[in-house]
Amino acid sequence: MPEVLLESTLPNRLYRGKVRDTYDLGENLLIVATDRISAMDVVLPTGIPRKGQVLTRLSAWWFDRIKEVVPNHFIAVIEAHNTNLLPFDIGPEYYGRSMLVKKAKRLDAECIARGYLSGSGWKDYQRTGAVCGIPLPAGLRESDRLPEAIFTPSTKADVGHDENISFEQLEAIVGEEAANAMKLRTLAVYNYAHTVALERGVIIADTKLEFGVWNEEVTLIDEVLTPDSSRFWPADQYRPGAPQASFDKQPVRDWLAANWKDGDPAPPLPPDVAAATTERYLTVYKMLTGQELPA
Repeated sequence: MPEVLLESTLPNRLYRGKVRDTYDLGENLLIVATDRISAMDVVLPTGIPRKGQVLTRLSAWWFDRIKEVVPNHFIAVIEAHNTNLLPFDIGPEYYGRSMLVKKAKRLDAECIARGYLSGSGWKDYQRTGAVCGIPLPAGLRESDRLPEAIFTPSTKADVGHDENISFEQLEAIVGEEAANAMKLRTLAVYNYAHTVALERGVIIADTKLEFGVWNEEVTLIDEVLTPDSSRFWPADQYRPGAPQASFDKQPVRDWLAANWKDGDPAPPLPPDVAAATTERYLTVYKMLTGQELPA
């Protein structure tokens, strides 16, 4: 099993997230995707081998394809050949998991596009006939495709739970113009990516995006369309009316649900659960990009 990177130790760290560490390079930022994994709002002590590389390389693959649809902050994935882009030396453990990006000012909200009725959206629909206050047709089943993708913003919590908010609340947080841009660009990214992924045998049921302001424009930042931020389903196994097989951290969620109580310290994962999660990430990476993850 490959070694995991749980902590990064580079100069000028600006921010430590659940998975990513961000470093201030002056005009730009360096985002290092570690192998940390969070589930049920806790960061686990066990890393998922190769996870950080999948997140970085898959984000870069998508950023390159959607730049004509929506502006984004991506500059380059740091490899052995381009470390001269950085003002300090880094070791090979950072290659392929570190992304040089433009320094945008983050807008403090999560932008969620939902194209299918699943997860918390399904629970909300069962209770109210709506998702996040957006009315939907009666009689929908779990995992049904929605008539059209919907935009459901939420707060961004560094710890604990994100909370769904209305579009009007989003406007109050970021302003009317930015909120409109975030909504339009979230749905544009989702609808484009859904088409691309479906051609490759993957259904994107929903995804979570983040935006910032760079050069006075609302710009896509952070990661995009990865197994951490999206619900990926194998199209050839899609059967609405029940939960779906998925390419994400579901093995971790399932194990935690059976072995952990909210409020207790986060437990280490068994090796087989970590390995199963790595396999899912690698599989969807290859399906989407058509290539194996570089060694």
